[in-house]
Amino acid sequence: MYNVLLVDDDLHILNANEKYLTRQGYRISRAEDGESALKLASTAAFDAVVLDVDMPGMDGVSVCSRLREVSAVPIIFLSAYARTDDRIRGLMAGGDDYIGKPYSLVELELRLRLRIQRHKNVENGEVLRFDALEIDLGLREARFRGERAQLTVLEFDLLAFLARNPDQVFSYEQLYDRVWKSPINQGIHNIQVCMARVRQKLDALCPGLHWVETVRRKGYRFNSRAALDK
Repeated sequence: MYNVLLVDDDLHILNANEKYLTRQGYRISRAEDGESALKLASTAAFDAVVLDVDMPGMDGVSVCSRLREVSAVPIIFLSAYARTDDRIRGLMAGGDDYIGKPYSLVELELRLRLRIQRHKNVENGEVLRFDALEIDLGLREARFRGERAQLTVLEFDLLAFLARNPDQVFSYEQLYDRVWKSPINQGIHNIQVCMARVRQKLDALCPGLHWVETVRRKGYRFNSRAALDK
């Protein structure tokens, strides 16, 4: 079964999550603060991390950012703050999912299992190639002539989705629905910011080639002919 790291400063929640997930067959390690979580993550391999956002000292978003420097392990946030902006902040830091408190333990386990399985399914995934640009779905990285772009989880997911569907235009609403799995509400600006970062990093990786294009008043598309259009 899967190895999971639970991180929460609320012992009641930590104990309840550990008890339920252990009954479902998971092997659980636990930490009560961010620093302890990072120490455990540096000495053991985990299939997923369930991470409370609202912890004293180093909060969950900061822990996630540190983990993302060295690992693509699935990270699920737990938080009493479930506003759209809070969710986006967690996702942009590299989180894979965000569950608002209170929540069902059944739902937590289901989301956890699906995230782990999805991650393992792409570990030996395909590589999308466009001229010298390679988008590796398994290693979750974009490469160009030996150089790599440093993309967050959300940035890579957006790029991979567009590259899987080249030359098609997707609206903000469609990207939220298919990639972020969250209602768009007031988040158009946030997706614009994230896409701007993707384009900036690709432009730095591939000077003069514009792989991701903005289609005015419609959305974004991946230009599969960018190398030919140069």
